[in-house]
Amino acid sequence: MSEQDPYGQQPPAYGGQPPTGGGHSPYPGGADNQDSSAKGFFAALFDFSFTHFVTPKIVKVVYILATVAMVVFYLILVVAGLFSDSPLVGVLVLLLGWIPFLIYLALIRMTLEFYYALIRMSEDIHERLPR
Repeated sequence: MSEQDPYGQQPPAYGGQPPTGGGHSPYPGGADNQDSSAKGFFAALFDFSFTHFVTPKIVKVVYILATVAMVVFYLILVVAGLFSDSPLVGVLVLLLGWIPFLIYLALIRMTLEFYYALIRMSEDIHERLPR
């Protein structure tokens, strides 16, 4: 007689415990990603053998800084336009200036996502290679 639960399902093949070793890691970037994030930002920054990547650690900060810089630039343009010889320029920048702002922000985001995805693929390939 086989072990079945009251609903007629078989127990998992690995005895109810998650499989260890082999198989895909549930963490983004694989199991090695935990070691690289534990290594620290400055240790990864000065890793001259390039075994740990710094991009996943700084991508969020770079996006925040780019967003803040774009907002400050937009506000400077609005204020400069309002105090120019023709305040209509400031009103136009206020009404339409957000369009190029969003386009540039989307381009920055896509570029950062591209670099981040490239690093994650590299980590995944490195994890799957035989050692």
